[in-house]
Amino acid sequence: MTIPKELKEAISNLPSKEKDKLIFRLLRKDVCLANRLLFELVSDQTIEGEREKIKKQLTRLVERSTLQFYSPGYLNLDVREMSGMITEHVSRTKDKYGEISLNLYMITEILERNRENILRSSAHKAEKFCAAVIARAFKILLLIKKMHEDYFVEFEDDVKKLGSLIGDNDYLMRAAMFNGLNVNWLISGDIPDDIEKIHKDVRQRGYLK
Repeated sequence: MTIPKELKEAISNLPSKEKDKLIFRLLRKDVCLANRLLFELVSDQTIEGEREKIKKQLTRLVERSTLQFYSPGYLNLDVREMSGMITEHVSRTKDKYGEISLNLYMITEILERNRENILRSSAHKAEKFCAAVIARAFKILLLIKKMHEDYFVEFEDDVKKLGSLIGDNDYLMRAAMFNGLNVNWLISGDIPDDIEKIHKDVRQRGYLK
């Protein structure tokens, strides 16, 4: 929604107490905004410190998911839960670097620890989980491409590790080929300049859904 200029001026001219009441009322309805302001205006924590907290939580959740593995479907639900934690962290802190590093950490740890669990399942049961992994790999590449190229060096090893983990899992390799992800982009670290267009074309053809 575009806020009309007249409304902006009217709000600016409100008495301080009226503005405060309006802000508090809006914050009660917008938890994400409230959390972001809490971090920016009140918390004495750094973005790096908050990122490390999330990483420790992810470590515990990955370990739990591995020990309590039931099926790729349930593992996919666990990954969604962890992704939600990362999304909330990014929404609250605007940590674009952490959005990449935490997603990379989460997915590589899940794949490394659960390779045998996944392959012991049937291809049919692993299908949705594998498609979700490939979708996240695309997302990571898209996010990296939007960052300054100098940052890629910091993600390079983890990106290559992700490529190797996909390449070492037959189910994931089939999903990568089926959904238009060239694993060599990850292993070589050579992300196509038109990765956004490639991803868009893949989705328009009905894949990665």
